[in-house]
Amino acid sequence: MFAFATPLQMGGGGFLYWAIIFFVLAIVAAAVGARGVAGISMEIARIFVLIFIILAVVALLL
Repeated sequence: MFAFATPLQMGGGGFLYWAIIFFVLAIVAAAVGARGVAGISMEIARIFVLIFIILAVVALLL
């Protein structure tokens, strides 16, 4: 009788998962002194968080 709309899930939350993984990798790399790996991992995590936020805002607006 009632039609329930399912929310649009773009990415399925995978970006946030990978952002957390790269963030933890960056913390571990910084702890053992691998500054290059830590910097790259933090940049990748930052990009994934930004993509996640953009997709979350788009999904909320649709």
